[in-house]
Amino acid sequence: QVQLVESGGGSVQAGGSLRLSCGASGRTFSNYPMGWFRQGPGKEREFVAVISGSGEITTYENSVKGRFTVSRDNAKNTVYLQMNSLKPEDTAVYYCAASNRAYSRVANQYDYWGQGTQVTVSS
Repeated sequence: QVQLVESGGGSVQAGGSLRLSCGASGRTFSNYPMGWFRQGPGKEREFVAVISGSGEITTYENSVKGRFTVSRDNAKNTVYLQMNSLKPEDTAVYYCAASNRAYSRVANQYDYWGQGTQVTVSS
């Protein structure tokens, strides 16, 4: 069992930055690919980024490439999402998730989810 807790959300103006953190319980954190997803107002949950268990492989959704960076510190059981050059369309609740099945962009491949953290970007 893995429990995930996100933090670091908030309100920023367009062009600003935020860093989200996701702390995980469990001694086998490094075994899990970790994903970030988001759900904007009136929208379905969408993929943002994923990082492999070792941290060596990352994949991003096209609209965040070059602006967002996912990383992890397995010694601290924490995954991060650095978000730069934020846009109003990035406004959403951001979730981290852990998969014990696959390195994936697909939400239903993830087994554990955090409670989410709100990010609001104003123009």
